Amino acid sequence: MTKTAFVFPGQGSQEVGMGYDLYHRSPEAKRIFDEADEALDFSLSTLCFEGPIYKLRETINSQPALLTVSMAHLKAAPQLNGVICPDILAGHSLGEYTALVVANAIDFTDAVRLVRERGRLMQEAGVLEPGGMAAIIGLDQYVVEDIVRESGAELANINCPGQIVVSGTRESIVRSMDLAQARGAVGSVQLEVSGAFHSRLMRPVVDGMAKAISEVKFRKPEIPVIANSTATPMNSIYEIKEELTRQICNCVLWQQSIEYMAEAGVSLFIEVGQGIVLTKLIKRIARKAKAVNTSDPEWLESFSS
Repeated sequence: MTKTAFVFPGQGSQEVGMGYDLYHRSPEAKRIFDEADEALDFSLSTLCFEGPIYKLRETINSQPALLTVSMAHLKAAPQLNGVICPDILAGHSLGEYTALVVANAIDFTDAVRLVRERGRLMQEAGVLEPGGMAAIIGLDQYVVEDIVRESGAELANINCPGQIVVSGTRESIVRSMDLAQARGAVGSVQLEVSGAFHSRLMRPVVDGMAKAISEVKFRKPEIPVIANSTATPMNSIYEIKEELTRQICNCVLWQQSIEYMAEAGVSLFIEVGQGIVLTKLIKRIARKAKAVNTSDPEWLESFSS
């Protein structure tokens, strides 16, 4: 029996103008933006539609913005509301919160406030303990593991075969990139982020997030959600809370998550939200599956073909 997965992007996909067309053509999408604006007590929608880009890229803003845009994509697509129903859900880092909203494990307004706080804490941690991230292209995981042991960095995202993101102090990132080049990497790219996400430099965030999470009402997911840090489903409220604190400092096992879903019978992956980053990754991981995204105006035609 074939299955369908909805997947949700994380930070890095943001761009000025995202969600504007959805807002103006879909009352359901407009309602999502209005709810976010009210929950956060400022016009997140204006920031998404008009920028400026430097403000939208700030972690405190990009996280609630991307969650909101993903939910607007979901609500604006009639084919995703009763026609195509997901059997399983996953989100990349921040996208995990979107998946939990769709699984009815957390209310949207609670989630948007929670990721705003997550972004604030992560941004502050990046100032207290400056660091960075870099994508290493074209090396096997075991080689990158050797590199981070030598450089002092850490694995942050195992995205797909040949694409692994490392995180750590600025010095460890430069050292990792040099070592990767020496070991035959196709390339390495320093990411435009405000901190060393998914590494031990984010430890100052954990207590604050644990407190914020404790104040939010969670429910058991109605649809299985794959946890970033284990690549297995979260089945209880306890597991959700543990995952949301653990993923802050731990590696995102995206490749393993997609492999788990493909082995469970998923043959169609739909990326719901801004951009096509996850679609590209999935095509490199689960080559026999179909991957489409709602950012592509022709995505439904692609699905139907």
